[in-house]
Amino acid sequence: MADEGSYFFEPFTESFGRRLKVEKFYYQGKTKYQFVQCLYNKFLGKVLFLDEKIQSAQIDEYIYHESLVHPALVTHPSPREVLVIGGGEGATLREVLRHSTVEKVIMVDIDRELVELCQKYLPEWSEGAFSNPRTDLIFKDARPFVEKTREKFDVIISDLTEPIEQGRSVFLFTEEFFSKSFEALKEDGLFVLQAGSADPSYSQFFCSLVKTLKKVFPIVRPYWTFVLSFGMPWGFVLASKTKDPLVLDEKDIAQRMRERAVKKLKYYHPGFHQSYFALPLYLVKSIKQGKVLTDSNPFIWKS
Repeated sequence: MADEGSYFFEPFTESFGRRLKVEKFYYQGKTKYQFVQCLYNKFLGKVLFLDEKIQSAQIDEYIYHESLVHPALVTHPSPREVLVIGGGEGATLREVLRHSTVEKVIMVDIDRELVELCQKYLPEWSEGAFSNPRTDLIFKDARPFVEKTREKFDVIISDLTEPIEQGRSVFLFTEEFFSKSFEALKEDGLFVLQAGSADPSYSQFFCSLVKTLKKVFPIVRPYWTFVLSFGMPWGFVLASKTKDPLVLDEKDIAQRMRERAVKKLKYYHPGFHQSYFALPLYLVKSIKQGKVLTDSNPFIWKS
């Protein structure tokens, strides 16, 4: 554990890492499922680390969360029922609730303690979303929930930590789980997930998710953006039964956002939508090398 006034070291690989000066610690401790650190850094603002990996920073959390949520919700013509998997900080929930068409959001997170810590120390992330009457917060393992639910959703959003050894999310990134998610969607439903780093050296997870989702969904559109606090480009994948985000033009998107009263965004806008999906050549080539992830052969980041 680092102390206030000292430097917190975040390892990326065995040969690369970075240091953040800790001005203040709001919390350090272990929940039932993960080690949580919430601190303040003058440059990044409030920062959340889980198992020593950065999850969110005040300076730019909106870039990540708006990128995860709005391309999928805008692509759906009228999203009413949404499922959020993970997303303990509440910011994914916050962005979903900006769409007035949404009547109900179920958020399923396994770690009640983490959600309570985020409500206490990071209220700027959720902005009251947990107490919104459209929110149904459930503390369960997402896999059995999705496998057993009888509800059908317009959009499912996966905002999970990346799969690490002994981690709880390993089997939420497999063909079997994606097939169950497909079944939990309505006929025109969409699935979107955060897909990890999209840099030239460590895009294996991102590329394998694209390959795996193509085994399940007829339309799969990988996209990316740069997240400053992560220090690298970050990947997302939108998978759909019938709707293609690439057929929407700027006017279509602007009209949908007006009709739904989507306001106060800081990153996503109608003119930016298409640019998300323009991938650099190294990713285009790497996706072809991706592997299909299954319960018997999942992806696990080695520490």
